[in-house]
Amino acid sequence: MQLLRPQQWTKNLFIFMPLFFSANVTNFHQLMLCLYAFIGFSFVASAIYCINDAVDVKEDRMHPDKSQRPIASGIISISTAVALAIVLFAGGISIQFFTSLNIYAVAVTLLYLIMNMAYVFKLKQYAIIDVMCIASGFVLRVIVGGYATGIVLSHWIVLMTFLLAIFLASAKRRDDVLHYLKKGIIARKNIVNYNVDFLNAMMIITATITILCYIMYTVDKEVIERFHNKDYLYATSIFVLAAVFRYLQIAMVREKSGNPTKILLKDRFIQLCILGWIVAFVFIIYF
Repeated sequence: MQLLRPQQWTKNLFIFMPLFFSANVTNFHQLMLCLYAFIGFSFVASAIYCINDAVDVKEDRMHPDKSQRPIASGIISISTAVALAIVLFAGGISIQFFTSLNIYAVAVTLLYLIMNMAYVFKLKQYAIIDVMCIASGFVLRVIVGGYATGIVLSHWIVLMTFLLAIFLASAKRRDDVLHYLKKGIIARKNIVNYNVDFLNAMMIITATITILCYIMYTVDKEVIERFHNKDYLYATSIFVLAAVFRYLQIAMVREKSGNPTKILLKDRFIQLCILGWIVAFVFIIYF
């Protein structure tokens, strides 16, 4: 089960974002379509993790944490992982296709697979491009959610998703650089093209733009009108600011930003920020 990385499926919750921001979460039909898209996409994502671990087995064995992965530790063979990846891919696409999802949602999932295969075998070797690929993957998740439910995406949701993903990916690369500096461990070949100062700059720039983008979203006239002229949407910015500052603290002070999913699942401060933001947003949208 560890090979499939089900904890990473939390990233695929971005598929539900168009439904949430359009105030249609209570629409059972659209909610089920999102759920089918989520399950199918998660299977495909797990297939990619299987291939990635098979390709990176040598590098993973030198990493203090990644060496515990099933393939790197020798629990599962490469051939078994590849076979499992094929089954997961076929199952994921079948779930999406046979649940009558919009064919474009299935096509975007396939595009995500192709892009990540290129990332696994080649693109992750190039600094900056690797971060852009990760961020594009999050945008594709949102697009899948939009096509699955027939909801037209705003430019705001695409921009904020892309910027936030670059921020998180930069923090992850920063952790790789720290491993390299402290222990001489090269977690990935392109790590020599990064350094702490450069990644600090990337994080601060993207964090700043993300926050500004969110504030501009909350005061946009079209957005306010869509939410029935509730012009106090900007109040939710406090939760976004607090969460971003906390993540910067984890990355720059505690130097533990190597696993964004683990941080999301374990850090109570960030969880409270997300919960507060959701509660505030739900109140504004639905009441």
